[in-house]
Amino acid sequence: MLALKHVDAVFESPATHWVGDGFPVSSVISPQTLQNRLSPFVLFDYAGPATFEPSDRPRGVDSHPHRGFETVTVVYAGELSHRDSAGNHGRIGPGDVQWMTAAAGVLHEEQHSTDFTRSGGVLEMAQLWVNLPAQHKMDPPRYQELLSDTIPSMELSDGGGTVRVIAGAFGDTSGAARTVTPVVLWDVHLRKGVLVRLPVPGGFSVGVFVRSGSVLADDTHTVLARQLALFSTDGSDIKLVAHDDCELLILGGEPIDEPVVAHGPFVMNTPDEIHQAIADFREGQFGSL
Repeated sequence: MLALKHVDAVFESPATHWVGDGFPVSSVISPQTLQNRLSPFVLFDYAGPATFEPSDRPRGVDSHPHRGFETVTVVYAGELSHRDSAGNHGRIGPGDVQWMTAAAGVLHEEQHSTDFTRSGGVLEMAQLWVNLPAQHKMDPPRYQELLSDTIPSMELSDGGGTVRVIAGAFGDTSGAARTVTPVVLWDVHLRKGVLVRLPVPGGFSVGVFVRSGSVLADDTHTVLARQLALFSTDGSDIKLVAHDDCELLILGGEPIDEPVVAHGPFVMNTPDEIHQAIADFREGQFGSL
């Protein structure tokens, strides 16, 4: 049996800022803060929990472009409506996940759903950006809407908690998402006092974000709510002990060993590719809504 992965660092969530008028987010990771240390993930925005009053005007983010990566949105509370220039549209609510592969380029908008806008309530979401390798950055866009009842949920032994397998494999169970490169994305609930060893492959990057509660990671670091523990790529599996009932988002994957150049809504390999993305967007090559 390989040695366990060890904790390299624990990061605090930074202060909240607004994305559009609908998403008060904390950028847990960004290309600037962690560079490529959690590859293939390059950004992780955590929104809320925040309470919105009823309104007759949708809140959110109007039409904007992306190229070179995938956006993954996990909804915990509230509802999100999406539409894009590839003709995809949908609405996701608590427990649902939207996996949009921007690749060669797409315009999309993200807003609170009509029902949520009218009723108001609590919004809590996570959005992750998953980098694409150079050979797939200019693939056609695609869209996956993963409703809660299509995401496998596994019971841990001895009633220790549950794992929803959004992407990647957990033991013999495959996640709901089709991914371009090997990725794990698990929504995990642990009960107080439980010790678990979670099966993350050797060579994978992995981060554990604590949404609520706290855990002891690798017998060395206590990770509190709204903190991210970054693990080593060497070793296999991660060990966690739940200090409290806790909710975690575990993300990682096979690192992409390529340069990352990120600028605004584009994630490419070179500055020239960023300049080309900007030019293509201005020339209308990303389509229209």
